Amino acid sequence: FELRNDFASIALDGERQAGAVRVLDESSKRRRVGLLSQAEADQAQPLLSPLYYIRRALQPFADLVEPSSADLADAIPQILDQKPAMIIMADIGTIPAQVRQRLVDWVDNGGTLVRFAGSRLAAAGNDDDLLPVRLRTGERSLGGALSWTSPQPVTEFPKAGPFADLAPPTEVTVSRQVLAEPTPDIVERTWAALADGTPLVTGLKKGKGTLVLFHVTPEATWSNLPISGSFVEMLRRIVQLSRNQGAAIANAEAAATSLAPYRMIAADGSLVPPTPDARPLVPSASARVTLENPPGLYGSDAGVFAHNLLDAASTFVPLARPQLTVPVTSIQYAFDESRNLKGPLVTAALVLMLLDTLAVFWMGGLFSRRRRRAGAVATTAAIVIALGALFGHADFARADDAKPGDEAAITAISKTRIAYVLTGVPGDDSISRAGLEGLTRFLIEKTALEPGAPAGVDIAKDELSFYPLIYWPIDPAAPMPSQAAIARIDAYMQQGGTVLFDTRDQFANGIGADSTSPATERLRDILGNLNVPPLEPVPSDHVLTKSFFILPEFPGRFAGSPLWVEASLDASNADNRPVRTGDGVSPIMITANDFAGAWAVDENGDPLLPTVPADPMQRIYALRAGVNIMMYMLTGNYKSDQVHVPILLERLGQ
Repeated sequence: FELRNDFASIALDGERQAGAVRVLDESSKRRRVGLLSQAEADQAQPLLSPLYYIRRALQPFADLVEPSSADLADAIPQILDQKPAMIIMADIGTIPAQVRQRLVDWVDNGGTLVRFAGSRLAAAGNDDDLLPVRLRTGERSLGGALSWTSPQPVTEFPKAGPFADLAPPTEVTVSRQVLAEPTPDIVERTWAALADGTPLVTGLKKGKGTLVLFHVTPEATWSNLPISGSFVEMLRRIVQLSRNQGAAIANAEAAATSLAPYRMIAADGSLVPPTPDARPLVPSASARVTLENPPGLYGSDAGVFAHNLLDAASTFVPLARPQLTVPVTSIQYAFDESRNLKGPLVTAALVLMLLDTLAVFWMGGLFSRRRRRAGAVATTAAIVIALGALFGHADFARADDAKPGDEAAITAISKTRIAYVLTGVPGDDSISRAGLEGLTRFLIEKTALEPGAPAGVDIAKDELSFYPLIYWPIDPAAPMPSQAAIARIDAYMQQGGTVLFDTRDQFANGIGADSTSPATERLRDILGNLNVPPLEPVPSDHVLTKSFFILPEFPGRFAGSPLWVEASLDASNADNRPVRTGDGVSPIMITANDFAGAWAVDENGDPLLPTVPADPMQRIYALRAGVNIMMYMLTGNYKSDQVHVPILLERLGQ
């Protein structure tokens, strides 16, 4: 039942076209309906059972559940435990007090309660808050031996009700009914009425749910409505109303409000975002597919209306040949008559390239009578080398020209790559690599930058200048770097590189005097041997807050710790420390929020570690923080300089 309701569309296998796909909305999903009755079933006369015609009407489009107990005190909880969308009560008068409140709560939370009249309900009086209208005690008889009235037919359905698109059943007549007390809002609550104006079906919104009352019995004793086709359609409409999204669509139909395009069916049958030409649609059964209302889903996340290219009654007929007086030539319609022109086009390109080369040589005097042999030989050699490079022959290059380490250097600089420090702790190194791989995927998806695979570096011996950013997770269990390795890091920072230290201890900062975690202590030991500039939390107007995304903070797997960067100093530079010039990028960043833990993904792209707290948006903000850091590393103070553009343009105009 649950899997069947998860179906979103039906498609013909192998047919990639819009006509072979049918999208489904809430009206296409089956709902669970509970049935309750106080009358005992008579196996000898099943047609007299209060639930017989209800079962026959609902079985094609709903899943019916019935309790095992006839006692309402036990039957109602059994039905509610199965979480039905709608409950139908056939001539139930008084609801037991011990289960009444639970039934009221179920209706208030979105349930639909449908009740049918009968002798029990007529005798129960109107002291019932689970009825849409107040009832008069007793029942009304039409067409009896002592009555001046005759059985009443059904009149037109109200335009504001759920049965507005149904034709009134001319064959249905009502001989007995329960009457509603006349109140100022009785007309608004009437969904169907008899010719004399008395209600046949009434309804009322209660909380998030709906109360519905048929003023006749569910068997053919008071009326022949249960044995008519209109009875099935009326129950179908009420079942559609029993769904929250279905109710929203029904209300939109009743109010003639339009629904915005949500997802469209493309020509190949796939669901795509709506095009700018798509217009809102007024949902109705007669809505047609047009250029302004293409097939697809209309509405929002709260509810959608399925607008398909073909309806259930569509048929296919052959195209009619036009009757023309002139002869018509028949041409076979083929699915694919394309020709592969790759070979001829490549050949033509090579011929044109050869002709162009000969023309250049002729204009240069290669074919003159006084050309020198040495020049011809040199030109021929150049042609051979060029053709070798064009067709990728490695024999034209000398292998002994390469030096040791050149291949690794070329690989490192061929693409922008983010590096991480190999700490020697397997868990830390694997998380760092998975985290930078996740950030790399996000950069490729959201920006024009396409970084290469992350690189793990040994700061004691690997070349560091190839990487604009090095991520260093601080782990007190890792060996302390040597003085030579720290000196190489210091030189890397002074030459334009940036190191992102991450203590991952969720403290307010990684360098404060009150931070005493082991990771913070290890970070202090490392920074004690580096020329660290004065630091400050990222100011609100810093380039990092706007280098790509607008970010007020920089969370990771944890949230709360600021991101520390080089403090902004005036021109006096009182401490006489070395200052990098040019891009204005901070050579050091420090956080305790565990960036790599938030970025880390597996080979399927799924997150490896949960965020703390468990907020899906925190991971998105962490990835955006990584994008801002990379754009800051690659563009420097470019974003800050943009504020001067209006002044520069004004001066140029003057």
